[in-house]
Parts: sequence; structure tokens; C-alpha cells
Amino acid sequence: MDFEPTERQQYWRGRVRDFIEANVRPNAPTYIEQDEAGERWKVIPIVEEMKAKARAEGIWNLFMPPRNSGHHHVDETFEFKGPGLTNLEYALCAEEMGRIGWASEVFNCSAPDTGNMEVFHRYGTAGQKEAWLKPLMNGEIRSAFLMTEPFTASSDATNIETRIERDGDEYVINGRKWWSSGLGDPRCKVAIVMGKTDFEAKRHAQQSMVIMPVDAPGVNIIRHLPVFGYDDAPHGHMEVELKDVRIPVTNMLLGEGRGFEIAQGRLGPGRIHHCMRTIGVAEEALAKMCRRLQEREAFGKPIYKHSVWEERVARARIDIEMTRLLCLKAADMMDKVGNKAAQQEIAMIKVQAPTMALKIIDDAIQAHGGGGVTSDYGLASAYAGQRTLRLADGPDEVHARSIARMEFARHLPRPGPTANALRSGNSPSMGDDRFSSGDLGVTR
Repeated sequence: MDFEPTERQQYWRGRVRDFIEANVRPNAPTYIEQDEAGERWKVIPIVEEMKAKARAEGIWNLFMPPRNSGHHHVDETFEFKGPGLTNLEYALCAEEMGRIGWASEVFNCSAPDTGNMEVFHRYGTAGQKEAWLKPLMNGEIRSAFLMTEPFTASSDATNIETRIERDGDEYVINGRKWWSSGLGDPRCKVAIVMGKTDFEAKRHAQQSMVIMPVDAPGVNIIRHLPVFGYDDAPHGHMEVELKDVRIPVTNMLLGEGRGFEIAQGRLGPGRIHHCMRTIGVAEEALAKMCRRLQEREAFGKPIYKHSVWEERVARARIDIEMTRLLCLKAADMMDKVGNKAAQQEIAMIKVQAPTMALKIIDDAIQAHGGGGVTSDYGLASAYAGQRTLRLADGPDEVHARSIARMEFARHLPRPGPTANALRSGNSPSMGDDRFSSGDLGVTR
């Protein structure tokens, strides 16, 4: 077992890290100034400036095309294709991006665009790719993913009530979605919508995914949803009404009743991308905590010399290292044996990563005292983001349920009444969990 990054892994991680330290971090004050000035829902100039620079240097679309997709290749006419990093290679880069909230967009690697680009690449027709994948990969537009609904428990996606009904050469969409991340951005031009095309089909064959231009008549944004008071502008998380929205039948992805198939191709990588970035968030919080503890004195000595803080810092380093190894293991398994075989590892890292980061951020807030709960140090917003992640792309309980069921299946009891009941099928299915989704659609 070799824990040393390969030359290629070091090369791409180094390029991303160096670009962030030379260009993104020094411009963090400019970003804040431009973000807070004037209209909230706008294009932030420094982001566009950094995007052009990263694109010119070839640090762009790092995850595209996805490896071993088994589907169409990205058209050679697409100008900015990307190096097609593996999940393991991308993991190291995503950790660096996670250190600064807006860094991912600089490299055209931010959610939900990453997942949507992968969907278009894996499941889209040539026409759909030309219309939507190309401008997304070129960084000309943004996108959204509409899955979660306010009136049903969307952690079980079979509950989705949005209707997608065929009417001649069109589909008509009716429903309400929320936590539709990205719809606040004026560059957002397209959304992938999950709804039901057949309410009478088998439970996991009722759902379909379609491509919906966000300027289509009947797409009505009701409100933006703040996260612990943060509006996350200009990205935003919106509640949106879809009222008699008409789209051409050619906007169907893959085929009617294949929504879950697409969701599983999308959510596995999306979940682990979040976890990769989370490790970077935790590293930043730990660094801020260590600096703060060494700058301040209390009760006659530097704060860091008080034993409680030594214990907390040590625990933070241990937890980050353990979480990183699990994340890299999951990414490596996805590359080598596929997302389905790595299902338990993906579920485990999805539970572990935000929980780990929240504890470290909470300790960092405590170390900063009153300053920790202000916007001065970025810790409060980091906490809000990580707390949300325990709901997005599947709440902890859904993933824990999957992990436990796989573990129970691995350790069936010796022959007897209980074992016979399990083998005869008189027990809850252990297969349905793979279809579970998040209770929030945040930045999928």
C-alpha cells in the first residue's frame, strides 16, 4: 500500500494550490468588497477575472471528461475540455479548492455545474451537449439541479410529486421545488429537473429527468432561502414554482422512467466532491484556530498552552488525517471498481466529513471568542455551510441506514429462525437505499 501521491497527482494538486495562493487568496478582500456592493444577485468581476486566468493556464474543468464513463466522448470541437482527472486525482485538487469558498468556480469546478456537466456528458444526446454542455464547459453559463420539494420528504426521492406529462411534441411540467441552488445567479440558464412521467409504473421507474431552460414561461422564483441568515448570493438557494412549463420532448434525458439511473450516476461523484472540499474547509479552520491560540493570552499564559486546547488541536489533526484517508480510499475505489462497489465507502465519508469539519470549526469559533460568530473570520459561514451538508445529498440518517444494512448483510447470523427469515425475504429490503437522495438539493 503506497500513500505517496503519484507524479501526476502532485502535478495537478500543485498547480491548483499555487494558483490559489498566488491569485485567489490575495483577492479574497476584493471578492468580499464586490460581493457586498450593490445588487446581491450579480456577476462578481473578480471571479470572472480569475476564471479567465485559470482557463488560460489550462487549470480548467479538471474532472472532465469523467473517466470510464462508458458513454459518448466530449466533442473535439469543445474548446475547453479539461484533463479528465480520476476521482483520486481530483480529490487532492478539490481539497485545495475547499480552503476558499469561491475557489472552485475559478476552475469551473463548482457545484451544481460539475454534476450537471457529467450528466450531459454521460447521458445527453449530441444536440443536448452542443446546446448546454459546451457553454457550461466554456464557463459561459451556470446551471441548477431541481430535485428536492417542500411538501414531501425528499430524502426518499420516490416521494417526488412534480409532474412531467407529455402533450404532443412537448412535455408540461408542474410542481414546486426548493433548495434549487444556483438559480439566483444571472448566468444560470439551464436546469435539470427530476419529476414523474408515469405515476403508475414501478416505484423506481416513475421518475425522469428533463432539461429546462430557466427562462421558460411558467418558471417562477418564489423566494430565496437563507442558510442560518446567509443568502449565499449570487449563487443562492431558491424555491421555485413550475406552472405549465413547456419544453420540447427532445429535452428528455436518456428516456422516460430512467431518472434514478441518472441520479445514481450523478450523486455518487457529487457526494464525494463535497467531502473532498470539506477537508480543505477543516484545514483552514484548524490553521485559523492555531494562529489565534498563539496570538492571545489568558490567565497569565498563551492560550495554546492550556491543556484543553492542546487536546482539541491534537484531536483535530487526528480527525482530519483519518477522514482524508477514508475520502481517498472511496475515490480510489470509485476509479478501480466503480461507484456501486464503493457505495459503503461513499456513504461513510458523506457522514464523517461534515461531522468532522463541524467539530473543528466549532472549536475554532470558541478559540476566536466573540469574533468567531461574526463574519470577520469566515468561521460562522463555514459552519453554516458544513451544517447544511449534513442534509444535502442525503441526510446522515439515510447514509447511516445504508451503511448499517450493508454491514448486517455481511454478518448474517448462523442458521436458525432469524437467518431463515432473512433469507426467505421476510425482512426489509436492503437494496432500496441506493435510490435515496438528499433532503436538500443544495449545490448538488
